[in-house]
Amino acid sequence: MSIRFFIYGLLGWGLEVAYTGLGSAMQGSPRLEGHTYLWMFPIYGLAVFLEPLHNAMRPLHWYLRGLVWVLVIWVLEYATGAVIRSLVGTSPWVYREGWQVNGLIRLDMAPLWFVVGLLFERLHDWLTEFELTQADDLKTK
Repeated sequence: MSIRFFIYGLLGWGLEVAYTGLGSAMQGSPRLEGHTYLWMFPIYGLAVFLEPLHNAMRPLHWYLRGLVWVLVIWVLEYATGAVIRSLVGTSPWVYREGWQVNGLIRLDMAPLWFVVGLLFERLHDWLTEFELTQADDLKTK
């Protein structure tokens, strides 16, 4: 589980930097400034605890799973932002635009979270297959 926590944390950081860098480009900045927060690594790493949810949702149609991911990501984003805000006085992200709720989640990001949730499923399946392949390779040696 710890290696997956690390993988999810690093991947989340990388995707966030790429996403904010593309946003910078769309605002006309040739610097393509991307950023994230140190707080985000453990938050993205928490995806390891969503793997059982993915396994339980497998029978559902992809669009239902995507909707569940949107709701789950909003709950986690809101909860982790609120906890950090209570500890240090602010959250790493403060949404001031879009359809935001208490500055902690943006409802207009639902399509992004829908896609991210389904991509997480693919990554989870790939990691599982990779581990099984590695285990089989060890058995044959």
